[in-house]
Amino acid sequence: MARSSPTPASSRLARDALAIGLAVGVFGVTFGVLAVATGLTVAQACAMSLLVFTGGSQFAAVGVIDAGGSPASAVGSALLLAARNGMYGVALSRTIRVRGVRRLVASHLVIDESTAMATAQADPETAERAFWLTGTSVFVCWNLGTLLGALGGDAIGDPATFGLDAAFPAGFLALMAPSLRRRDGRAAAVAGGLIALVTIPLVPAGVPILLAAFGVVPGFLVGRRNEEPA
Repeated sequence: MARSSPTPASSRLARDALAIGLAVGVFGVTFGVLAVATGLTVAQACAMSLLVFTGGSQFAAVGVIDAGGSPASAVGSALLLAARNGMYGVALSRTIRVRGVRRLVASHLVIDESTAMATAQADPETAERAFWLTGTSVFVCWNLGTLLGALGGDAIGDPATFGLDAAFPAGFLALMAPSLRRRDGRAAAVAGGLIALVTIPLVPAGVPILLAAFGVVPGFLVGRRNEEPA
């Protein structure tokens, strides 16, 4: 029996997944450059992207190290940002029904982009396809970008020369942008920012980022108040 040709919808899904992967790959190049500039080897930068595979957490960890923070602070900051992936996994558990090795692979691909693409689909079958296409595309492009950036890091020299040092704050702003559309997200962002500003001169580098996580408390309270019936 001849195989049926891809439908327009599935072709569009593949194109969207590839476009997202390529866009994320550009940030991967930046991460590779900055990781090498902070003292990581090419192998270490690539291993982080392969094993951690959470862009925001990787930028946070390298940023803390670059600022002179301890490895514990770097890991703590990265784990705080990565915690949201656990919630994504719970949300996707009814859609991505896999077991064994495939379940381990799927858990590694639970990121912002794959979750957003999956939850935007109308039916479970399309959602699962969107998850795998997007997760795989981002994984490949992010790791290729990291490798290219790490290899070119020595040739570029000081990241500030090309403005790449701005990637750290830009990356955090990109992560925050969707949350700032909600009142609870804005409350958490303002509270976290104030905590960080107050504690920067008082505690070691990297610790203000950890303390800023307590900004979620007022954000949570604002969210609860909005949910209460009038």
